[in-house]
Amino acid sequence: MIRSHNEASTKTGAHANRTRIWHAAAMTVAAATAAVSMNSAAQAARCENPAELTFAMVPTEETVAELQLYKPVTNRLAKETGKKIQFFMPTSYASVVEGLLSKFIDVAVLGPYSYVIANSKDKTVEVFATYAKRPGHLQEEGPGYKAALVTKKGSKFTDIKSLKGTTLGLVDPGSTSGNLFPRVVFSKNVGGDLDKYFGKVVYTGSHELSTVAVAQGKVDAAFVATHRFDNVVNKGEVKLEDFNILWMSPAIPQDPFVYRNTLCKDLKDKIKSTFLGLSTSDPGEKNFLDNVKSNKFVAMSSKDYDVIRALKKAKDARKKKK
Repeated sequence: MIRSHNEASTKTGAHANRTRIWHAAAMTVAAATAAVSMNSAAQAARCENPAELTFAMVPTEETVAELQLYKPVTNRLAKETGKKIQFFMPTSYASVVEGLLSKFIDVAVLGPYSYVIANSKDKTVEVFATYAKRPGHLQEEGPGYKAALVTKKGSKFTDIKSLKGTTLGLVDPGSTSGNLFPRVVFSKNVGGDLDKYFGKVVYTGSHELSTVAVAQGKVDAAFVATHRFDNVVNKGEVKLEDFNILWMSPAIPQDPFVYRNTLCKDLKDKIKSTFLGLSTSDPGEKNFLDNVKSNKFVAMSSKDYDVIRALKKAKDARKKKK
Protein backbone atom coordinates (compact mmCIF):
# COMPACT_ATOMS: atom_id res chain seq x y z
CA MET A 1 0.00 0.00 0.00
CA ILE A 2 1.30 3.46 -0.97
CA ARG A 3 0.87 6.28 1.63
CA SER A 4 0.74 9.94 0.79
CA HIS A 5 3.43 12.30 2.04
CA ASN A 6 0.98 13.97 4.44
CA GLU A 7 -0.19 10.67 5.90
CA ALA A 8 3.39 9.55 6.49
CA SER A 9 4.25 12.85 8.17
CA THR A 10 1.23 12.57 10.44
CA LYS A 11 2.18 9.01 11.46
CA THR A 12 5.77 10.05 12.10
CA GLY A 13 4.64 13.00 14.22
CA ALA A 14 2.29 10.83 16.30
CA HIS A 15 5.05 8.32 16.96
CA ALA A 16 7.40 11.06 18.03
CA ASN A 17 4.70 12.44 20.29
CA ARG A 18 4.18 9.06 21.98
CA THR A 19 7.93 8.67 22.38
CA ARG A 20 8.17 12.06 24.11
CA ILE A 21 5.25 11.16 26.41
CA TRP A 22 6.76 7.78 27.33
CA HIS A 23 10.13 9.41 27.91
CA ALA A 24 8.58 12.06 30.15
CA ALA A 25 6.65 9.40 32.09
CA ALA A 26 9.77 7.33 32.55
CA MET A 27 11.65 10.39 33.78
CA THR A 28 8.83 11.15 36.22
CA VAL A 29 8.87 7.60 37.59
CA ALA A 30 12.65 7.67 37.87
CA ALA A 31 12.51 11.02 39.66
CA ALA A 32 9.84 9.75 42.06
CA THR A 33 11.83 6.60 42.75
CA ALA A 34 14.95 8.66 43.36
CA ALA A 35 13.00 10.98 45.67
CA VAL A 36 11.67 8.04 47.70
CA SER A 37 15.14 6.54 47.86
CA MET A 38 16.66 9.86 48.93
CA ASN A 39 13.91 10.37 51.50
CA SER A 40 14.52 6.89 52.97
CA ALA A 41 18.24 7.57 53.05
CA ALA A 42 17.61 10.93 54.71
CA GLN A 43 15.40 9.29 57.33
CA ALA A 44 18.06 6.66 57.98
CA ALA A 45 20.68 9.39 58.26
CA ARG A 46 18.50 11.28 60.74
CA CYS A 47 18.24 8.35 63.19
CA GLU A 48 20.70 8.45 66.07
CA ASN A 49 23.61 6.04 66.30
CA PRO A 50 25.76 7.32 69.20
CA ALA A 51 29.21 5.92 69.90
CA GLU A 52 28.11 5.11 73.47
CA LEU A 53 24.80 4.61 75.28
CA THR A 54 23.88 6.19 78.60
CA PHE A 55 21.75 4.02 80.88
CA ALA A 56 19.91 5.29 83.97
CA MET A 57 17.26 4.20 86.45
CA VAL A 58 14.98 5.97 88.92
CA PRO A 59 16.74 6.11 92.31
CA THR A 60 16.34 3.50 95.01
CA GLU A 61 17.94 3.30 98.42
CA GLU A 62 20.72 1.18 96.94
CA THR A 63 21.32 2.86 93.60
CA VAL A 64 25.10 2.59 94.10
CA ALA A 65 24.79 -1.15 94.76
CA GLU A 66 22.63 -1.46 91.65
CA LEU A 67 25.62 -0.43 89.55
CA GLN A 68 27.06 -3.86 90.31
CA LEU A 69 23.67 -5.54 90.16
CA TYR A 70 23.19 -4.30 86.57
CA LYS A 71 26.73 -5.16 85.50
CA PRO A 72 25.74 -8.42 83.69
CA VAL A 73 22.99 -6.48 81.91
CA THR A 74 25.21 -3.61 80.80
CA ASN A 75 27.88 -6.12 79.74
CA ARG A 76 25.34 -7.93 77.56
CA LEU A 77 24.06 -4.59 76.23
CA ALA A 78 27.60 -3.59 75.27
CA LYS A 79 28.16 -6.93 73.52
CA GLU A 80 24.82 -6.85 71.65
CA THR A 81 25.12 -3.24 70.49
CA GLY A 82 28.88 -2.88 70.15
CA LYS A 83 28.61 0.33 72.19
CA LYS A 84 30.29 1.55 75.36
CA ILE A 85 27.71 1.79 78.16
CA GLN A 86 27.74 4.69 80.61
CA PHE A 87 25.69 4.43 83.84
CA PHE A 88 24.11 7.72 84.97
CA MET A 89 23.53 8.19 88.71
CA PRO A 90 20.21 10.06 89.12
CA THR A 91 19.13 12.14 92.10
CA SER A 92 15.37 11.92 91.51
CA TYR A 93 12.69 10.53 89.22
CA ALA A 94 12.57 13.91 87.48
CA SER A 95 16.30 13.88 86.73
CA VAL A 96 15.93 10.65 84.74
CA VAL A 97 12.98 12.08 82.78
CA GLU A 98 14.88 15.29 82.04
CA GLY A 99 17.89 13.26 80.94
CA LEU A 100 15.75 11.41 78.41
CA LEU A 101 14.08 14.60 77.15
CA SER A 102 17.44 16.32 76.71
CA LYS A 103 18.82 13.26 74.87
CA PHE A 104 21.52 12.81 77.49
CA ILE A 105 20.06 9.42 78.49
CA ASP A 106 19.40 6.77 75.85
CA VAL A 107 18.02 3.82 77.84
CA ALA A 108 16.35 3.97 81.24
CA VAL A 109 14.19 2.31 83.86
CA LEU A 110 11.32 4.56 84.92
CA GLY A 111 8.36 4.26 87.25
CA PRO A 112 5.02 3.87 85.39
CA TYR A 113 3.92 7.39 86.34
CA SER A 114 7.24 9.00 85.44
CA TYR A 115 7.08 7.15 82.09
CA VAL A 116 3.63 8.56 81.35
CA ILE A 117 4.88 12.06 82.24
CA ALA A 118 7.95 11.68 80.01
CA ASN A 119 5.93 10.21 77.12
CA SER A 120 3.35 13.00 77.34
CA LYS A 121 6.14 15.57 77.01
CA ASP A 122 7.99 13.74 74.24
CA LYS A 123 6.62 10.76 72.31
CA THR A 124 10.16 9.66 71.46
CA VAL A 125 10.44 8.21 74.99
CA GLU A 126 9.09 4.71 74.33
CA VAL A 127 8.62 1.66 76.55
CA PHE A 128 9.84 -1.68 75.19
CA ALA A 129 9.89 -4.14 78.12
CA THR A 130 9.47 -4.83 81.81
CA TYR A 131 10.20 -7.72 84.14
CA ALA A 132 7.72 -10.42 85.11
CA LYS A 133 8.04 -10.71 88.89
CA ARG A 134 8.12 -13.89 90.94
CA PRO A 135 5.62 -14.09 93.82
CA GLY A 136 6.93 -12.72 97.13
CA HIS A 137 5.64 -11.63 100.54
CA LEU A 138 3.23 -9.02 99.15
CA GLN A 139 4.24 -9.17 95.50
CA GLU A 140 2.10 -11.26 93.13
CA GLU A 141 3.52 -13.13 90.14
CA GLY A 142 3.60 -11.36 86.77
CA PRO A 143 4.40 -7.99 85.12
CA GLY A 144 2.43 -6.01 87.70
CA TYR A 145 2.56 -4.88 91.32
CA LYS A 146 0.41 -3.00 93.85
CA ALA A 147 0.60 -0.03 96.18
CA ALA A 148 0.28 -1.00 99.84
CA LEU A 149 -0.58 1.24 102.79
CA VAL A 150 1.44 0.01 105.74
CA THR A 151 1.64 0.88 109.44
CA LYS A 152 3.70 -0.51 112.30
CA LYS A 153 2.20 -3.49 114.08
CA GLY A 154 1.63 -2.77 117.75
CA SER A 155 0.81 0.88 117.04
CA LYS A 156 -2.71 2.30 117.36
CA PHE A 157 -2.90 2.70 113.59
CA THR A 158 -4.87 -0.40 112.71
CA ASP A 159 -7.37 0.99 110.22
CA ILE A 160 -7.75 3.95 107.86
CA LYS A 161 -9.95 5.87 110.30
CA SER A 162 -7.20 5.80 112.95
CA LEU A 163 -4.80 7.59 110.56
CA LYS A 164 -6.67 10.90 110.52
CA GLY A 165 -4.29 13.71 111.50
CA THR A 166 -1.18 11.50 111.43
CA THR A 167 2.06 11.71 109.45
CA LEU A 168 1.98 9.98 106.06
CA GLY A 169 5.04 9.00 104.05
CA LEU A 170 4.91 9.20 100.26
CA VAL A 171 7.85 8.34 98.01
CA ASP A 172 8.39 10.96 95.30
CA PRO A 173 6.10 13.25 93.26
CA GLY A 174 6.92 11.08 90.22
CA SER A 175 6.16 7.76 91.94
CA THR A 176 3.18 5.70 90.81
CA SER A 177 2.45 3.61 93.89
CA GLY A 178 4.08 6.10 96.24
CA ASN A 179 2.15 9.19 95.10
CA LEU A 180 -0.21 8.85 92.11
CA PHE A 181 -2.30 5.90 93.34
CA PRO A 182 -2.55 7.25 96.90
CA ARG A 183 -3.68 10.68 95.70
CA VAL A 184 -6.13 9.48 93.05
CA VAL A 185 -7.33 5.99 93.99
CA PHE A 186 -6.89 5.69 97.76
CA SER A 187 -7.97 9.28 98.45
CA LYS A 188 -11.59 8.30 97.76
CA ASN A 189 -11.46 6.52 101.13
CA VAL A 190 -10.67 9.74 103.00
CA GLY A 191 -12.77 12.38 101.27
CA GLY A 192 -10.52 13.10 98.31
CA ASP A 193 -7.52 15.07 99.68
CA LEU A 194 -4.63 13.41 101.49
CA ASP A 195 -3.18 16.73 102.66
CA LYS A 196 -6.41 17.56 104.48
CA TYR A 197 -6.98 14.11 105.98
CA PHE A 198 -3.45 13.55 107.25
CA GLY A 199 -1.79 15.98 109.63
CA LYS A 200 1.42 15.97 107.59
CA VAL A 201 2.48 14.45 104.26
CA VAL A 202 6.20 14.01 103.56
CA TYR A 203 8.25 12.59 100.68
CA THR A 204 10.92 10.11 101.80
CA GLY A 205 12.72 9.69 98.46
CA SER A 206 12.31 5.91 98.00
CA HIS A 207 10.05 2.96 98.80
CA GLU A 208 12.79 1.43 100.92
CA LEU A 209 13.14 4.59 103.01
CA SER A 210 9.36 4.77 103.44
CA THR A 211 9.27 1.18 104.70
CA VAL A 212 12.09 1.75 107.17
CA ALA A 213 10.54 5.06 108.29
CA VAL A 214 7.36 3.21 109.31
CA ALA A 215 9.36 0.52 111.13
CA GLN A 216 11.31 3.17 113.04
CA GLY A 217 8.25 5.28 113.85
CA LYS A 218 9.44 8.28 111.83
CA VAL A 219 6.14 8.28 109.93
CA ASP A 220 2.86 6.74 111.08
CA ALA A 221 1.97 5.20 107.73
CA ALA A 222 3.35 4.98 104.21
CA PHE A 223 2.44 3.86 100.72
CA VAL A 224 4.99 1.48 99.22
CA ALA A 225 5.25 -0.75 96.16
CA THR A 226 4.75 -4.42 97.02
CA HIS A 227 7.98 -5.57 95.32
CA ARG A 228 10.02 -2.78 96.91
CA PHE A 229 8.60 -3.63 100.34
CA ASP A 230 9.56 -7.28 99.76
CA ASN A 231 13.13 -6.20 99.00
CA VAL A 232 13.50 -4.56 102.41
CA VAL A 233 12.08 -7.66 104.13
CA ASN A 234 14.40 -9.94 102.16
CA LYS A 235 17.43 -7.87 103.15
CA GLY A 236 16.51 -8.37 106.79
CA GLU A 237 16.06 -4.66 107.52
CA VAL A 238 12.43 -5.20 108.58
CA LYS A 239 10.17 -8.17 109.31
CA LEU A 240 6.92 -8.84 107.50
CA GLU A 241 5.14 -9.58 110.80
CA ASP A 242 6.02 -6.09 112.09
CA PHE A 243 3.57 -4.42 109.67
CA ASN A 244 -0.17 -3.94 109.26
CA ILE A 245 -1.37 -3.87 105.66
CA LEU A 246 -4.37 -1.53 105.68
CA TRP A 247 -5.03 -1.16 101.95
CA MET A 248 -3.89 -2.55 98.60
CA SER A 249 -4.38 -0.94 95.20
CA PRO A 250 -5.49 -2.58 91.95
CA ALA A 251 -2.66 -4.01 89.81
CA ILE A 252 -0.15 -1.55 88.33
CA PRO A 253 2.07 -2.39 85.31
CA GLN A 254 5.69 -2.93 86.35
CA ASP A 255 8.48 -0.39 85.89
CA PRO A 256 8.93 0.31 82.16
CA PHE A 257 12.30 -0.08 80.48
CA VAL A 258 12.45 2.65 77.83
CA TYR A 259 14.63 4.02 75.06
CA ARG A 260 14.47 7.06 72.84
CA ASN A 261 12.84 5.89 69.62
CA THR A 262 14.97 8.31 67.58
CA LEU A 263 17.77 5.76 67.90
CA CYS A 264 18.36 3.76 64.70
CA LYS A 265 16.05 0.75 64.33
CA ASP A 266 18.77 -1.89 64.37
CA LEU A 267 20.14 -0.35 67.57
CA LYS A 268 16.70 -0.33 69.22
CA ASP A 269 16.21 -3.96 68.20
CA LYS A 270 19.52 -4.90 69.82
CA ILE A 271 18.64 -3.02 73.03
CA LYS A 272 15.28 -4.76 73.22
CA SER A 273 16.75 -8.20 72.50
CA THR A 274 19.31 -7.62 75.27
CA PHE A 275 16.63 -7.45 77.94
CA LEU A 276 14.19 -9.97 76.45
CA GLY A 277 17.10 -12.39 76.06
CA LEU A 278 18.25 -12.29 79.70
CA SER A 279 18.33 -15.86 80.94
CA THR A 280 18.78 -17.78 84.18
CA SER A 281 21.14 -20.12 82.28
CA ASP A 282 23.87 -17.45 82.40
CA PRO A 283 25.31 -17.12 85.96
CA GLY A 284 25.65 -13.33 85.88
CA GLU A 285 22.24 -12.77 84.32
CA LYS A 286 20.68 -15.27 86.73
CA ASN A 287 22.14 -13.29 89.62
CA PHE A 288 20.56 -10.12 88.22
CA LEU A 289 17.17 -11.80 87.68
CA ASP A 290 17.32 -13.36 91.15
CA ASN A 291 18.02 -9.97 92.69
CA VAL A 292 15.05 -8.35 90.95
CA LYS A 293 12.93 -11.42 91.78
CA SER A 294 12.15 -12.18 88.16
CA ASN A 295 12.50 -15.10 85.78
CA LYS A 296 12.39 -13.10 82.56
CA PHE A 297 11.57 -9.84 80.82
CA VAL A 298 8.42 -9.41 78.73
CA ALA A 299 7.71 -6.99 75.87
CA MET A 300 5.50 -4.00 76.70
CA SER A 301 3.90 -1.24 74.66
CA SER A 302 2.76 2.26 75.50
CA LYS A 303 -0.92 1.28 75.64
CA ASP A 304 -0.14 -1.06 78.55
CA TYR A 305 0.24 2.10 80.63
CA ASP A 306 -3.10 3.69 79.65
CA VAL A 307 -4.42 2.93 83.15
CA ILE A 308 -1.73 5.26 84.50
CA ARG A 309 -2.61 7.93 81.94
CA ALA A 310 -6.23 7.82 83.07
CA LEU A 311 -5.17 8.33 86.69
CA LYS A 312 -2.82 11.16 85.76
CA LYS A 313 -5.65 12.85 83.89
CA ALA A 314 -7.91 12.54 86.95
CA LYS A 315 -5.17 13.89 89.22
CA ASP A 316 -4.49 16.87 86.92
CA ALA A 317 -8.21 17.65 86.67
CA ARG A 318 -8.53 17.59 90.45
CA LYS A 319 -5.53 19.90 90.81
CA LYS A 320 -7.11 22.46 88.42
CA LYS A 321 -10.24 22.62 90.58
CA LYS A 322 -8.27 23.66 93.66
